[in-house]
Amino acid sequence: MKKNLISVIILALLIVNIVLTAIMMFSVTGTARKTSALVDNITRALNLELTARGEAGKTAVPMSDIATYDIAEMTIELQQSEGDDKQHYFVGAITLSMNTKDKDYKTYGEEMESRESLIKSEITDVISNYTAEEARNNQDAIKSEILERIQTMFDSEFVFNVAFSDIMIQ
Repeated sequence: MKKNLISVIILALLIVNIVLTAIMMFSVTGTARKTSALVDNITRALNLELTARGEAGKTAVPMSDIATYDIAEMTIELQQSEGDDKQHYFVGAITLSMNTKDKDYKTYGEEMESRESLIKSEITDVISNYTAEEARNNQDAIKSEILERIQTMFDSEFVFNVAFSDIMIQ
């Protein structure tokens, strides 16, 4: 008789557990949907804000639409740090990535060689404002500043990325 009574109690507790789980599931599902919708709205708002600002280097361009222009190794004199008597130099090659589907690529991109001295001047102006230590630690800032200056110079965003290769700061 005790075994039957214990079995009935276990069965009753299982049914109560199932009912409480079902109630909890319905109440949590509604809240989860609302939370998910809120997160989606926030991510959409942030994404729109990023693209509206036109952050440099964030443009998604397929590899088939990218053309590069390589500027041969440049040697640029850096600013002297306080208390440092040695002169430091930035040595490296610079690559500009261009979007071939941009409306200004045909105007400017196909004839970059004729404007190379202007581009080198902008690059030199930016990099020469940094000390050796700053140039080592702030390469992303230097790249974005160069990109901004080049985009301003061309009044276009067909150049969307700047990359350094074989750099040496001595």
